[in-house]
Amino acid sequence: MSFDVGDAAVVVRSRLRLTRRGRAVFTVLAAIPIALLAASLVLGGGGAAADGEGARGTSLAYLTVSDGESLWSIAESLAPNGDPRDLIAEIMRLNGLDDSVVQPGQRLALPAQ
Repeated sequence: MSFDVGDAAVVVRSRLRLTRRGRAVFTVLAAIPIALLAASLVLGGGGAAADGEGARGTSLAYLTVSDGESLWSIAESLAPNGDPRDLIAEIMRLNGLDDSVVQPGQRLALPAQ
């Protein structure tokens, strides 16, 4: 039995070579789904308790901020004998506020007392 080289299929093996630019593109493409997942978790998680029902079944009272009111004045009117800073911190937590600035017409959830 003899084999004719002209009739046989020639198998050529080549290694895939990635250039520096190719590796960078591949890394970016692989990182996109991870970045999208992280962004959706950060942006979609942990809304303010004022949006829905209170945490652990606590009832909430609501107040619409009037012109000239601040969190300090609201806290003093709700708990005149207590430390306003503690109540301000709780109101900020309930409403997902980053700072203590409130705007007239803004609706705030307040801890029921």
